[in-house]
Amino acid sequence: MQTSSDRHEYPAHWEADVVLRDGGTARVRPITVDDAERLVSFYEQVSDESKYYRFFAPYPRLSAKDVHRFTHHDFVDRVGLAATVGGEFIATVRYDRIGAGGTPASAPADEAEVAFLVQDAHQGRGVASALLEHIAAVARERGIRRFAAEVLPANTKMIKVFMDAGYTQKRSFEDGVVRLEFGLEPTDRSLAVQYAREQRAEARSVQRLLQPGSVAVIGTGRTPGGVGRSILGNVADAGYTGRLYAVNSAFPEDLKEIDGVPARRSVREIEGPVDLAVVTVPAERVPEVVTDCGEHGVQGLVVISAGYADSGPDGRQRQRALVRQARSYGMRIIGPNAFGVINTSPRVRLNASLAPEMPRPGRIGLFAQSGAIGIALLSRLHRRGGGVTGVTGVSTFVSSGNRADVSGNDVLQYWYDDPETDVALMYLESIGNPRKFTRLARRTAAAKPLVVVQGARHGGVAPQGHAVRATRLPHATVSALLRQAGVIRVDTITDLVDAGLLLARQPLPPGPRVAILGNSESLGLLTYDACLSEGLRPQPPLDLTTAASADDFHRALSRALADDTCDAVVVTAIPTVGEGSAGDAALAAALRSAAAAVPAKPVLVVHVELGGLAEALSAAASTAPQAPQPTDPAPAPTEPRTPLAEAEDTAPAGPRTPEAGDRRAAAPPHPRPAAPAASHPAGPADPPPEGTRLIPAYPAAERAVRALAQAVSYAQWRRDAADPGKVPEYEDIDERGAAELIAGHLARGQGLALGDEETCELLGRYGIHVHRALPAPTPDDAVAAARALGYPVALKATAPHLRHRADLGGVRLDLADEEQLRRAYAELTELFGTPAELRPVVQGMAPRGVDTVVRAVIDPAAGAVLSFGLAGAATQLLGDMGHRLIPVTDREATSLIRSVRTAPLLFGWRGSAPVDSAALEELLLRVSRLVDDHPEVVAVTLEPVVVAPRGLSVLSASVRLAPPPARDDLGPRTLPAY
Repeated sequence: MQTSSDRHEYPAHWEADVVLRDGGTARVRPITVDDAERLVSFYEQVSDESKYYRFFAPYPRLSAKDVHRFTHHDFVDRVGLAATVGGEFIATVRYDRIGAGGTPASAPADEAEVAFLVQDAHQGRGVASALLEHIAAVARERGIRRFAAEVLPANTKMIKVFMDAGYTQKRSFEDGVVRLEFGLEPTDRSLAVQYAREQRAEARSVQRLLQPGSVAVIGTGRTPGGVGRSILGNVADAGYTGRLYAVNSAFPEDLKEIDGVPARRSVREIEGPVDLAVVTVPAERVPEVVTDCGEHGVQGLVVISAGYADSGPDGRQRQRALVRQARSYGMRIIGPNAFGVINTSPRVRLNASLAPEMPRPGRIGLFAQSGAIGIALLSRLHRRGGGVTGVTGVSTFVSSGNRADVSGNDVLQYWYDDPETDVALMYLESIGNPRKFTRLARRTAAAKPLVVVQGARHGGVAPQGHAVRATRLPHATVSALLRQAGVIRVDTITDLVDAGLLLARQPLPPGPRVAILGNSESLGLLTYDACLSEGLRPQPPLDLTTAASADDFHRALSRALADDTCDAVVVTAIPTVGEGSAGDAALAAALRSAAAAVPAKPVLVVHVELGGLAEALSAAASTAPQAPQPTDPAPAPTEPRTPLAEAEDTAPAGPRTPEAGDRRAAAPPHPRPAAPAASHPAGPADPPPEGTRLIPAYPAAERAVRALAQAVSYAQWRRDAADPGKVPEYEDIDERGAAELIAGHLARGQGLALGDEETCELLGRYGIHVHRALPAPTPDDAVAAARALGYPVALKATAPHLRHRADLGGVRLDLADEEQLRRAYAELTELFGTPAELRPVVQGMAPRGVDTVVRAVIDPAAGAVLSFGLAGAATQLLGDMGHRLIPVTDREATSLIRSVRTAPLLFGWRGSAPVDSAALEELLLRVSRLVDDHPEVVAVTLEPVVVAPRGLSVLSASVRLAPPPARDDLGPRTLPAY
């Protein structure tokens, strides 16, 4: 502990877990007096060359004075941080505040000298870069604005750390030493560097879990059945290409293998390295397993075991301890209570999950927080990959269970540059870091489609086992923000799979124009109606009649695809009596041939009970059915069933093993034949050749069209994202004056709602002028106010229950003279109560127009959000509001006012005059700038804003100030704290 002479208590909030460049983790924390022995041990392991670079001279050991200096800090002017793995130091960084002459100083001096030392064995892992981010954040917190560092010219690695950080720098060379000076305020470049490092590190950490060179299943049962034995069999049956081990402390000493897999009593007994451990032991035994894995150098864990946060408060504490223990050894965790992970790449072939059969290889990445939903998704893709739509299979699958460590954000980082994943599908029940998820989603969606379905949307609480920050935003707002980031939001897992299958093998449609052709007039009309309902622009359906041959379909599809007025084609087909599978194969070949000739437009098929056609459409080279493999169950006389398909259709009655929990489904215990780990699996077929034009087929027109509409919207987002617009500058904005006003108001209290005059003054600094309103506590005051403003005027009741409620009669408009004003005043007081209850005001009449509302709010989880809609009860009832993340660009402001369903009222609906949309867009941009420039402005409401054919009038405004919430997206890289 620190001594009484220290000026600050131990800053526990500086502690953080970070992911390093190679995917491992380290803990960053302040150095204290208790670390003397660790520091000495650390220094002894540093090479003489590194010591020379640090102290500019041979320095073989630290003196007692050095140890005292480097472990005693006041956490203000002198700060030291250490990166630790397994509780031992691997790197240190410190700063000392200095004055103008480079001598020790205290505040208000705002410069500090910084120095690093990294153990040679850990150099190249990005430790120094991570420490620089954290020490810079600490320095900013303590009022330090600049760092200075002196480095020997030969120490190129450390010079590169400073130069690559992205801060604004000055570099000089004096007395044989390179002197670097740089400001600590985040810049666009420093944030870009930080985000790029974050992506590489987190992607690598997931890669270590999904592409292990060796796997140990810990908790493998001695007899067939049980979770551990089932997972061992799943890994072996999938044909895993690495080394596989079975581990159980209860194995007899003379047991050398089980089911053909090497058996060991402990992971420590395994001769070589172990990259991934799949843990299936009961929760109370997991800590000793984690210790064994950490000491053996295991890189990551998949914890199948339940009994953690899913089981109540005690389990939550157990889960936190698990995460802390694993991270202390540099390991990341999927789970606990996870369903497992799958990687179908031929280089890996890993099925470390409870899914009893490997899904077909393909281009779709799957992430599910729920094991039950995960197996349903795998089931649908497995069945439709060969029996219904026949498009593609899975590249990787992750079921995170309680999501204590590895989350959807981490998997997105991996998928972003994974060459084997073209489409990302995610089932989320909570979003732990909405700011980061939105940022990652926007970047991912610019490269490949991201489709998300969110469970627990209306429950108001996160599922048991998930520790996430609460958001005050309604689900509809969160959905709008995700769509702004390019996420394809769907409501059901059926829609999730439908959209994924289309996006995985078909090009994005260049527009919303849809051609419809087929051999059923009725099915064509249903498809036409579905297109209109989804906002597409369908052409009249072309009926080929029930007598149409495969050649007729080929010619019609070729003509439709060649038509410049067509962006996509939906083919409808019903069975042809008597032709059977041969007819299906001919039709599939005809459609694939026509589609291949015009590869830039998507083609979809709506079929009715045509399993044969769907299978034919999915076949890459042959339509002949494949013979069952020796270990496959014999197919039934009707539609073939797979274990995955059965799992979808049969809801589990409850956990099937003592370790199973409700966040993942349990595999039925069953004996497995012995199989060597490297054998080729008997399950899924190899994927079709790369580039094969496979056509998705859907059993209902509505499902096909819904998937197409989502693809059309996403394609439009991609085009818009290529030119996102800019945040305009306005010369009349007084940012400094607004900051002074805000500081003065906040000096009176921690959070407050500004009065009318204060609100008008602050908004005026940003060029937002509120229509003047004068209080009218008596009829005479009302008359005096009207004379000052000039007739005609409006008389309004501003009591909270009447404000913005013109439907209740609390407003009188177009009062042309004193007589009308006094009569209106008497009517209001007679209807609603005394003036003290009504709080009446008099306001000059604004030009007629459309009443709208503009709001901005800072949500602690999602960030600053700008909202727009039309004013009135109908909009409130329907929730017809548009939302954008702040800062808003000019293009986003344009799209925001057009995103609400009532937008036609602004653009000349039914012959009315269009409003001044340019003025409205400018108002939105000014509000966005105010909130972005001053995070202390936590809420702004402008209601109503009357938008006329020329100009607009803000009739009422309110502003709330508070100390800004902490923004973890601008701080150093950290993992979620436990």
